[in-house]
Amino acid sequence: MQTDIFKELFPLFNTAGAETLELLLAEAVERDYPAGRAVLMEDAWGNAVYFILSGWLKVRFLRNQDATTLAVLGNGDFFGEMAILDESPRSTDVVAFTPVRVLSIPAQQFIQCLFKDPKLHHRMLQLMVRRLRKTNQRTQLRQQVPAVRIATILTGLAETYGNKTEAGIDIFNLPIQDIADLSEVTTEDTSKVLDKLKNKGWIVIDPKRQTLSIINEKQMAQLAIFR
Repeated sequence: MQTDIFKELFPLFNTAGAETLELLLAEAVERDYPAGRAVLMEDAWGNAVYFILSGWLKVRFLRNQDATTLAVLGNGDFFGEMAILDESPRSTDVVAFTPVRVLSIPAQQFIQCLFKDPKLHHRMLQLMVRRLRKTNQRTQLRQQVPAVRIATILTGLAETYGNKTEAGIDIFNLPIQDIADLSEVTTEDTSKVLDKLKNKGWIVIDPKRQTLSIINEKQMAQLAIFR
């Protein structure tokens, strides 16, 4: 992949120099995964950092036979950076919702670039602080009613990964269980809230296209918090 395209796709590298980008991509590998396939198993964390070129994935927490969705990621995002920095065991995996293309950069290559490029190092710290802030917000979100929790999750995904259209903003149509996990709402209440949002005309779900479209962005934004 060309360095200018890579830089454009991933905001993390906005300030990275050309030499840094060339070093990062020297050993990068692109892989395609079908929907439903595990992109990263729980025992493989720490080997590389993964950059999402296209598609939607979920990060799951595993406990015995149960799996809980912790996060949903889309194109332009990345994962695996924390594991190469703290080298702690993980009880999570990453699974593709849709067909996915991922570019992986070996851990040592990535760490080397962080040490060599102060601007990249600083940018990385900024994004990690932002992720920590989102984690804190998720904790505060538990105090809200189900409708507010779900609206916040959906609008957050739309802002980060959504595809703007004339009708609204399209995101992947997440299964109800995954929305319930992310918002920490029961599946029954999640289904009720989604039905109300559809009846109000605030969202439209297209199963064939696998999209959930936020039509009334203003009302959804007013319902959500952390704007």
